[in-house]
Amino acid sequence: MSDQPVLALSDVDSGYGEVQVLTDLSLHVNENEIVCLIGPNGAGKSTIFNLISGFYEPDGGRVEVNGIDVTGRKPYEVADAGLIRTFQTPRKLEGMTVREAMLVGPREQPGESFVKLFTDPEGVASAESANLAEAQRILEEFEIDHLATQPATDISGGQMKLVELARAMLAEPEVLLLDEPVAGVNPTLAKKLKTQIRRLNEQGTTFLLIEHDMEFVMDLADPIVVLDQGHVLTEGTPEGVRNDDRVIDAYLGGGA
Repeated sequence: MSDQPVLALSDVDSGYGEVQVLTDLSLHVNENEIVCLIGPNGAGKSTIFNLISGFYEPDGGRVEVNGIDVTGRKPYEVADAGLIRTFQTPRKLEGMTVREAMLVGPREQPGESFVKLFTDPEGVASAESANLAEAQRILEEFEIDHLATQPATDISGGQMKLVELARAMLAEPEVLLLDEPVAGVNPTLAKKLKTQIRRLNEQGTTFLLIEHDMEFVMDLADPIVVLDQGHVLTEGTPEGVRNDDRVIDAYLGGGA
């Protein structure tokens, strides 16, 4: 594992009107880590994700992905730097099968260019064939290829989270942000998601996730970053966080 940060926030401020959400917040994620943000509602977790992925612009500070300053960049520009995110509630694409929904994932598809459809139809067809083959390969790796022809609106929320994770991998991210990946997911699918995250991490994908399921977090993430009112309260190993009196009192209810 490298100590080279692939994601870094430096002295980031963010607020809404007179409400300050983040103040001088700094954190970094090193290559091949699985880092989890925990903390109560209002601690700033979702704001951090939205700032990193380009949905919000910070009031101050700097966000870097792979050494590239992406502060205030648009989401597609952040994606081009190598960072992709998922959402707490996956959007089911109306009128698409699971396979078709997967094909939304790849970046820089030549078929998205109106000009190339006419000037390079063979290149467009070749790229689409390659994307289709890659989508099928990833569906098989995630053991959800049996869902390929089902309407995306007909599968369960847990299955959709697996599909969303699989689709994100088609964009070949170096850093993947997961927003509550097991929220509302049954234990069997949560176990499958955990297995897939570990497998992808072993293959080189770096993860930053938000999750409230402490059993899931403690078994998967290292390090864990604990937020408190827009600040980093502490950061450490699962064991260190589990035994930190401040964390126990504030977030884990004293019984973790």
